[in-house]
This record gives sequence, structure tokens and C-alpha cells, in this order.
Amino acid sequence: MRRTFTTTSTVALATACALIATPASAQVTGDTDTPAQDAAQASSNQGVPEIVVTATRRSENLQDIPLSVATVSDETLAAINSGGADIRGLSGRVPSLNIESSFGRTFPRFYIRGLGNTDFDLNASQPVSLIYDDVVLENPILKGFPAFDVDRVEVLRGPQGTLFGRNTPAGIVKFDTVKPGKGRNYARVSYGTYSTINAEGAVGGEFSDKFAVRLSGLWQHRNDWIDNLDDPGKHDLEGYDDIALRAQLQFKPTEDLTLRLTGQLRDMDGNARIFRANTFRTGSNKLYGADEGDFERDEVRADGINYQKLKTQNVAGTIEYDFGPATLYSVSAYWHGTLKSRGDIDGGFGCTAPPFCPGGGPGFIPFSAHTADNIPSLDQFTQEIRVASNNSTGLGYQAGVFYFHENLDITSFDFTAPDSTDIWAIATQRQVSKALGIFGSLNYKFDNGLTLQAGARWNHDKRRMTAARPLDDRPFFPGFTVDPVTDSVKDSVLTWDLSAIYELNPDVNVYARVAKGYRAPSIQGRLLFGSDLSIADSETTMSYEAGIKTVLLDRRLRFNLTGYHFNTKDLQLTAVGGNSNFTTLLNADHVRGYGVEAELEARPATGLTMTAGLSYNHTNIDSPGLGVAVCGAPCTVTDPIIAPGIASIDGNSLPQAPKWTVNFTAGYEHPLGNGSVYIFTDWYHRSKIDFFLYKSVEFSDDQLLEGGLRIGYKTGRYDIAAFARNITNDESAVSGIDFNNLTAMVNEPRIFGIEAGIKF
Repeated sequence: MRRTFTTTSTVALATACALIATPASAQVTGDTDTPAQDAAQASSNQGVPEIVVTATRRSENLQDIPLSVATVSDETLAAINSGGADIRGLSGRVPSLNIESSFGRTFPRFYIRGLGNTDFDLNASQPVSLIYDDVVLENPILKGFPAFDVDRVEVLRGPQGTLFGRNTPAGIVKFDTVKPGKGRNYARVSYGTYSTINAEGAVGGEFSDKFAVRLSGLWQHRNDWIDNLDDPGKHDLEGYDDIALRAQLQFKPTEDLTLRLTGQLRDMDGNARIFRANTFRTGSNKLYGADEGDFERDEVRADGINYQKLKTQNVAGTIEYDFGPATLYSVSAYWHGTLKSRGDIDGGFGCTAPPFCPGGGPGFIPFSAHTADNIPSLDQFTQEIRVASNNSTGLGYQAGVFYFHENLDITSFDFTAPDSTDIWAIATQRQVSKALGIFGSLNYKFDNGLTLQAGARWNHDKRRMTAARPLDDRPFFPGFTVDPVTDSVKDSVLTWDLSAIYELNPDVNVYARVAKGYRAPSIQGRLLFGSDLSIADSETTMSYEAGIKTVLLDRRLRFNLTGYHFNTKDLQLTAVGGNSNFTTLLNADHVRGYGVEAELEARPATGLTMTAGLSYNHTNIDSPGLGVAVCGAPCTVTDPIIAPGIASIDGNSLPQAPKWTVNFTAGYEHPLGNGSVYIFTDWYHRSKIDFFLYKSVEFSDDQLLEGGLRIGYKTGRYDIAAFARNITNDESAVSGIDFNNLTAMVNEPRIFGIEAGIKF
């Protein structure tokens, strides 16, 4: 039974937090200004603020590092969260970033510069790493941990295989939370359409010069709002309660030593992703409704049981010791997680004598597919020890050791009927992964404005999997048992990077970078409909980029431009579904890509701030003879057919890789009384995407355009606003399922609401 909270409870929680924090807040001696306050101060001075990032594992000005890095502003992040969005709301908010999911809130799939992985399996490897407070989150269910009370969000584009974690050939999405003794206390609550609630807050401070604490939390809620037309009543699906909490304790026994202990948890109770049967029609990618008429986002025709329950817990310890010339860092982290997710994969109704019972609807559905994917246990441990020099001129260095260990259990079920708990197929997987990285980096700053940087990392990865299909004598497939099958993969690879940045003048820097990235070999063991493990060899990426970073017009304008080219050898691909209804790992000989990324921030007048980002990404699979199974549904395949049911993907672009992404924000603030009125709008556009490795007319989406608007009044302490998300009510497919009908998943609905916040 899904938990429900009342607005009264939320207000009581915020009030309690305020009462707890009041004594401590008076003792705060650290930097209590937030990035938003810094931005407001810069606005009053008619200049773009300096953006400090930690992309090089040091705090540096964004303009001074030889990397293509983008940040998500506080205003944009707050606007996204106000409508109850999860981490997928960051999609497109910086150039070259796309995020989607076929699990919903619990399993985001990240793509940078077109590189990603469409695999829906719960052990899927991704070439984009998510780093949360210097800890790599490897498994997909960890990557959905919410972003709240964060100090900065950074997107590092291109291989990051020297200084960060593992599996980073496409890039990194990096979150740094507000640390104890930093940032102001706050509480913020919004209420919108479908009883959407976003309540978040943080309290803390320094209780002495040695001890600091910070407590923060997030609660997101939405009522069921989608009507299942085949069930009585209304509002049957798509609700959720999503809670995340964080506690941080910091102790400084001496001026040189800092110890920090962090505990986090997430508890999500909601629905599995809503699949919509035959939302496409053969020969078209236009969306159609569940009642055969116009598309209605709040209507489906679906059968059976639907739920999704996710729980994750984390404890981490950080040690920083400054011994003068350098600082020693130790970051230890343990994550545990469980997941239960069951849904109607065929997206329709009426097929009640599985597995083969043509009929039902909407449209033609040849057989029933109602499955559950569970993680009974996920355990991840990481340890990194790093030393970094403290000097800001001359020779700088970093070196360290990284260790990763993961135990993962997965159980998948196929049920005899949508509303039944009787199982006709079950598959189990047990995966153990280990990784070791030894890395070092040097940089030298010359007096003439030139900085050179070089780094290398030795990576050693091992993975072992045992999979089985233990049930036999099923009524439809007697003798369907597969005894435990075990296989393992391992590899050792040296990755490296070399870069230079040169200061032409105090306002203009140019840079160039070449880097080698790597993704460890993978195993896939989903045996519901197969009997063999699937293996993909390691992939390696060579990336070349160059750019210019500028601050112009008396600091009223920041403009950064990057051009890049990459060549990935043995790119790991996943052929998902199709007429074989089996997930298969593949290696493409080569995948090449090139493009540009441009970002602009301007403050042309008092109170007015504007940002814009644009990316063009071209990708091309160069692998003659490589083919995949095409749709089992009656779709229109546009690729050459090289064998019955198999299409060539040589020459195709990568899936979920739009050529163009554009984002834009504008904010205006005008003094009024003791505060100011303001308006803020943010927009995101992407061009056409294909959902699968093969191309078809149906499994694609021509474009997406989503915008938000926020109008409010704020003082130094209070903020109240009205907002809208997806204000134009754009209706776009974002992914699909192709094995038995033309199933689609669509973007989030339009949300209107109000929000109130307080800082203290």
C-alpha cells in the first residue's frame, strides 16, 4: 500500500527543522552564501559570475580548465524539481546530454555526445558514469538517486578515464552536495497538478570550530493520474512517493584534518513505467490514443498488477589531511539496494490465456507479456585514496588508487496472466564485479599563460556471472529449464589524456585535449527466453577536442565553444527485444562521431540574465555485416535486410542520439518593496531520435520541445512563486518496445503549481 503524507505533515516537518536549526545558525562561521546569492550579487554588478567547478578534482574556474564542462544553474535545477521531476529532468539542460528510461524514476539511462546504452537489464553497463560526492554509482538503480541540497551539478563531456571511477568513455554527470558548515538552511514546498508535491529542505551549521552537521531531505509525491480504461473508476496508475534523506557529520580535530561521515537513503514506492500498446500505427510515428482516437496522455488500456518499490542505503566516510605541500584524501563508500518492479510489458489488455492468445488491444497484440524484474540484493563498495598538491602555480600533481567491488543478484519472472502470481518462466543472475585503478596526473603552469596537463590510469576489471532458468515442466514449454551457466570476463587497459590551455589575454583562453577512454567488458544473462550468456568485449575510445573560452564585453558575456571528434573501437551495443525477444550484447567494429558544443551566458542589463546552449552531434556505426533482429511488430524497417528478420545497422547513427539539442533560459528581477519580483523561463529542444539500433518509421520521434515558466516574489529570506512545467503540453515518445506490438513510452505531463520557500 502506497504511503501518503499530508501537507500538514510537511509543514510540521519544515517547522521542526527550522526550530532545530535556529540555535546552530547563529554559530555558523563558514561560507553561508549559496551559488544563487553569488549570482544575484554578480547580477547587481552587471557581470557574469565566476563558475567554480571540480572537474579536475580541484576547485578551479571553469574558464581555466582544458575540458568541455557544463553546469546546471541553481535556478534551472529548482525549476525542474518544483514539478516533481526525477534525475531525467536534467536531460538536455546542457548541450549533448540526453537521459531516458524504460523503468521510470528508478533506472535512468545517460547519453553524452550520442554514446550511451539502451539496455534495460538491471546490470546494464553504461559509458556515462554518475559521480555523487566523489563516489561512482555503477548500477543503474543507484544512478537515479535524487539531486537535492546540491552545491553544483557538472557534466564532463568526453573520456574522463584518468581521474574518475570507471566506465567513463562518454563522460560524467557529477553531483557535489552542500557540506556541513556551508550553505544556508532552507525549506521549500511546492504543490501542483495531480497533487504533485516537491518538499525539500536542509538544516545545520557549525556547533563549534571543530564540529558541524547538515541534515537534508526530499519528498516527492504524485497521485495516480492515468485512467486504465479497462478498469472501473478513474486514476489508476503513475503515482509515486519518493523519499530521500541525507545526514552529514563533520569533525575537524585539528586545522589540517577533516573527517566527514555521510549517511543517505532513498525509499520509492510507485508504479513501473507505463507502456502504451500500439501507440504508433504502421507507417507512422504519430501518437494515437488507447481508444483508437487522438492521443490522451492520461489514458491507457492495460492489464494486471503494476508496482515498483526501490530502497537504497549508503554510508560513506571521507578523510582530508593537509600536510602542507599536498593534501591526502580518502573516500570510502558502501551502497546497498533492493528493487521490485512488475508491469504490463505488452502495454495492452484482453490476452488472458497466455502465453499465446492473439487478441486484446488496443490494436493487435499477439501474446501476453507481464513480467517482473527484481534485485533482491545489491552491494557496492568503493575505496579511493588520492594525494593532490596544493600549489596553484608551477608543477601540480595528483595520484591515487581506486578499488570497486559489487555483488548483484537479479531475478526475472514471466507470469501466466496479467493479474496472476503464477509463474511460467523465471531467470536468475548472480554477478560479481571487481575493478582496480591506479592513476596519476601532472600539470604545469608557465608564466606565459600556458598550462600543460597529462595523466594516465591503469584499469583492471573482472566480472563473473552465473545465470539459470530453474523452473521446468511449465504448461507451455515443458523442459524449459536451463541449468546454471557461468562465465567470466576480465581486461587490463591503460587510459590517458593530454591537454593544454593557453591564455591569449585575461578574457580569452584556447585549449586542446586528446584522451583515451575505456569501458570494461560486459556479460548479459537474462535467460527468460534464451539459454546462453551474452558477452561484449572491452571498448576503447579515442577523443580529440579543441575549444575557446571567453568572458567578453566587460564581463557581461561568457561564451564557450568546443569542437570534437571521437572514434570508439569495439563499441558495446545492446540489441534489445525485436522478433527474437532476446537481449544480446554486440561489439561494433568502429563508431565515429563529431560535433560542436556552444554555451553562452549574458547579463546585458540590470536584473536580466540569459543563458543558451547548443550542440550538434553526428554519430556513425562503421561495422560492415553487423545486424540485429528487427521488430516483431508490423513496423516499417528502413535498413537493408541481410537475413530473415535481421537488418544491417552499418552506417546508422546511434539510438537516443539527437543531432541537435538546444536549451535556453531567461530571468528578470526587479526590486519591489523589501524584495523583488522575478520571472524565469527555461526551454529544451531536441531533434529526431531513433529508439533502436535499426531504423524504422515507427520507433522514432521527430522532435521534443519542453518549456517551463516561474513567476514570483522574493526577499532575502522568503520566496513564493507560481510555476508551470512542460507549459506547451508537448506530447512526445521517448522510447519504445518492439517485440510484439508498436509500444511507446512518452514524456512527462504538463504541471501547474505554486511554491513557497524560506531561508534561515
